[in-house]
Amino acid sequence: MSGPAPLRCLFSKSAAPYRCLRRNLHSSKQLHQRPDFPKIPTKAPRGAPRKDVARTVTTADDFKAYSEEDKRKLTTHFKYTPAQLAAIEAGEAAIDPKDLAEQAMMRDDPFAFEYYDDFATIHPVVDKPIRAPEENYDPKLRYKNEDEIAEDFVKFIEEMPEGATRLDYMKFTDNVRLTVGKEEAERKPVSSLAPEIPKGLESLKQPGIGKPGEVEIDPAMKRLMRQTGFSLDEIKRFRVKNLVVHRVVNQTKMGKIQSMYFLTVAGNGRGLLGIGEGKSAEAEDARRQAHYAAIRNVQPIPRYEDRTIYGDVKVKMGAVELELMTRPPGFGIRCQDKIFEMCRCAGISDLAARVTRSRNPMNTIKATFQALLSQKIPDEVARGLGKKLVDVRKVYYGGNV
Repeated sequence: MSGPAPLRCLFSKSAAPYRCLRRNLHSSKQLHQRPDFPKIPTKAPRGAPRKDVARTVTTADDFKAYSEEDKRKLTTHFKYTPAQLAAIEAGEAAIDPKDLAEQAMMRDDPFAFEYYDDFATIHPVVDKPIRAPEENYDPKLRYKNEDEIAEDFVKFIEEMPEGATRLDYMKFTDNVRLTVGKEEAERKPVSSLAPEIPKGLESLKQPGIGKPGEVEIDPAMKRLMRQTGFSLDEIKRFRVKNLVVHRVVNQTKMGKIQSMYFLTVAGNGRGLLGIGEGKSAEAEDARRQAHYAAIRNVQPIPRYEDRTIYGDVKVKMGAVELELMTRPPGFGIRCQDKIFEMCRCAGISDLAARVTRSRNPMNTIKATFQALLSQKIPDEVARGLGKKLVDVRKVYYGGNV
């Protein structure tokens, strides 16, 4: 290096520092940062607390009667008739201002509800059902025999007025008693059963008839729900990824038969993972077969601290040799794309993988699935050795590590 260069660097004016674009790693608050999307106010549900309304105490003095000046303004400006003014005066005389103050008051006691409800409608699920009193129970209640029913019918014929119509017979059939004992025990019996299901819901069970905008579930999805025990919402929340898609050709005596092949993985992101294969002449049918097969074959994947695996695992599938290695928090998923998607579906966030020899995609996926299922759990190792296992990190650090 020449001599003038260091001297020029020492005595020359320093340039402005260059601001490098990098990620902010500290937890300080970002200033002058606009949000990506505007905040959209959401509509509060029925049971949401009403904290935006100030609770004020209302008294009877707040409801003042109409004065003569007010009545004159109603007559002059609003063209109220004497009959309308008389109706207003009658309404004020019928309603006590004290009742208005007590009914319209916002309660602030510990037993006050956090939402508005006039309690005018009885909800059969939330509210307590109205049941008949215990006095309506009759232990000697019994059904009438044929002779007693015939006597009631003969009595109706004898007392039937002239010019009777079918309406009279319908009233008789509706009001005739079928039991002997207390009438209240038959009209309003005592029961501890739950309220009956509201009528009008039978149309929901018929195919093609349902709520507006509701889509009918196909038979294959219903079969999958019965086999797995998952609901429709749980199945829709599964993360599904098609990892291998290619066309296969089967040579027969009739010629070459082409079909589509799909290899799919599915997981809920919380420790469930499954793989499925599908093959059909149509791509959509093959994709659906692989999708349903992956959900049908889901297995629980052991996860340490819900982020990585328990120790390193080595598996050989065909010519593929695979090694999965556990990593500390924040390491991420550093492996090829097929294993990366499987880890995301299973809910694993810290993992490293190495694939040696052959890298066939199908065998790599199957080897990864087998490696995740063949982990050595510390509980099983301790049980086999006859030892007691204690998680020291969670005991001494309160589970915060």
